[in-house]
Amino acid sequence: MTEPLNIGSHDLPVTEELTAFMRTGWADTRRTGVPAVAVAPWAAKRRAALADRFPGERLVVPSGTLKVRSNDSDHRFRPHSAYSYLTGASEPGDVLVIEPSGEARLYVRPRSPREEGEEFYRDRRYGEFWVGRRPDLAEAAELYQVECAHLRELDLKGPARVLRGVDPSVDALVDPGEGDAEFEGFLSEMRLIKDEWEVGELQKAVDATALGFEDVVRALPRALGHPRGERYVEGVFGLRSRLEGNAAGYDSIVASGAHACVLHWIRNDGALRPDDLLLLDAGVESDTLYTADITRTLPLSGRFSPVQRQVYELVHAAQEAAIGTLRPGVRFRDFHLAAMRVICEGLHEWGVLTDSPDALMESGLYRRYTLCSSGHMLGLDVHDCAKARAETYLDGVLEEGQVLTVEPGLYLQPDDLTLPAEFRGLGVRIEDDLVITADGARLMSSALPRHPDEVETWMSALLG
Repeated sequence: MTEPLNIGSHDLPVTEELTAFMRTGWADTRRTGVPAVAVAPWAAKRRAALADRFPGERLVVPSGTLKVRSNDSDHRFRPHSAYSYLTGASEPGDVLVIEPSGEARLYVRPRSPREEGEEFYRDRRYGEFWVGRRPDLAEAAELYQVECAHLRELDLKGPARVLRGVDPSVDALVDPGEGDAEFEGFLSEMRLIKDEWEVGELQKAVDATALGFEDVVRALPRALGHPRGERYVEGVFGLRSRLEGNAAGYDSIVASGAHACVLHWIRNDGALRPDDLLLLDAGVESDTLYTADITRTLPLSGRFSPVQRQVYELVHAAQEAAIGTLRPGVRFRDFHLAAMRVICEGLHEWGVLTDSPDALMESGLYRRYTLCSSGHMLGLDVHDCAKARAETYLDGVLEEGQVLTVEPGLYLQPDDLTLPAEFRGLGVRIEDDLVITADGARLMSSALPRHPDEVETWMSALLG
């Protein structure tokens, strides 16, 4: 059955004469000797490990579908992270199938031949003249180093475990089973420990993000003069993200003044004032879809005021305590608890909370001012491995090769009458990316300063 074309409502009809004319007169542009994607040998190992975990079963992982942004305009496509992890491929609508034998096959929508059909010049979603060239079957097999077949040959009769909620058309081919949730969980858990290639890609993303933060500081004099200075900063970082990688790995949080007390402030429509702090939480996503996740809180004047420094130093001390716990064998939750202990001690010392730090850790009253956890796994998703079981992640222990963020913060709401007036409206978060090593952890984002003195010196040098 021929799939209907995705044709815009305002497109002109095509005559038989034009149809015939469009099928002839094209050069042969088939490619041979296509170099494999760099991840191909690693992806093969991952597929083999997945097949070993579910021996004798058919396993189905779709890439995902295009999603409408408005009318006939789609969002830019990004494959599901599990599919990317197992293939390195990135086209919409494709499906990875691992057969009960362990053999893997990639079902793809290959390049539409010019001599048949109209897709290549009429289809707005998949046509080569509209969205660019796709590989043909031979090229795809060379690229991804896996057997490839046309998507129309996909046959999922019989039992299978399916990564559901990614492609409705694939979901409809196989009845849901109790094993699907287990399958989804394992696909997350596979990524808890990064291989050597992944750590390298994450380091590239972190390094590019450091350059983006430098760009932002250099642009602050111009951003300060714009009524939407937060968006100016977002644009500056976004440019670096597109130049160095695929995009920003998530919507950048550019929060000045009291906006920094909103944990996921992404409206980014505020002005920048010289006396305020700017909380910038942003990360470049590499071309291989691994994302950094870094936060710095910067004094827009170039120097912290005494009160700003007081709050910042407490968060910095909390982060130092958290980082100091990181090593294989310790509980994942321990670094957060270490950070919160320091926060409790500081809030008690300031007189904001009168209970002892021990009592505050027990009651949780300190969470009024800090709210969330102090870090998460990092990788293909900014909040990576989210479907992993609690016993392997949140309630598990750290292992060599895991990559995570450490990001304590204080968010002192502008209308919080439990705070001294001078504290209200201050938000500070410091976030860094670290990889667990054999005997501790390596700070991947060390190119960006964290101590307040170092932040001021760094900003001064960039601003000239």
